[in-house]
Amino acid sequence: MEKEQDQTHQDDALDKPHDQEKDLESGQVDNEEEVNKELSPEEKIKELEDKLARTFAEMENQRRRFEKEKIDAFEYGGFSFAKEALSLIDNLERSKIILENDDKLKNTDALIKTLEHFDIINKDLISIFSKNNIKPIDSLNKKFDPNYHQAMMEIEDDNNEPGTIIQEIQKGFTIKDRLLRPSLVGVAKKTQEKTDKNEENRENLDNK
Repeated sequence: MEKEQDQTHQDDALDKPHDQEKDLESGQVDNEEEVNKELSPEEKIKELEDKLARTFAEMENQRRRFEKEKIDAFEYGGFSFAKEALSLIDNLERSKIILENDDKLKNTDALIKTLEHFDIINKDLISIFSKNNIKPIDSLNKKFDPNYHQAMMEIEDDNNEPGTIIQEIQKGFTIKDRLLRPSLVGVAKKTQEKTDKNEENRENLDNK
């Protein structure tokens, strides 16, 4: 009998944690029900309206993001392809320079005809690019602009204002309103001799 009573007490002890969990769960449910009961119909409607407004606002934001991504994909989807295609123009220009500097070909009819064909191909490429809103950057004799130009060297030149582009090493391009690649340029600077003389004159004036 004593063993049976002990076993009964042990079973009751094991069941207590489950009973406590049930009590906690029922307590949470009761609390939620009390909160819901405390809200008036007007308050519930207002809460639903707020949730709906937030949901619609999030949906509108997503719609705008998708619309922008769609426009960017349509307008700039060929950005990488266009950048790679510029190598065609670069290679034509390099080939032209090599042929022009070949002593064996200088002043020959073959060279003249070949260069004419190169010019035609180059113009056709530029025309195709322009139709697709890919346009060359006008650089020569323009003021240096870091947004469109990359200075590769400074060239002493007193005939132009310092910062004026007087040499174009590689032509730059834009696609619509974006920079496809910058122009590689040489920029004018004052000659060192005149700069030194000006500094000497200033020092002499200061000493006087």
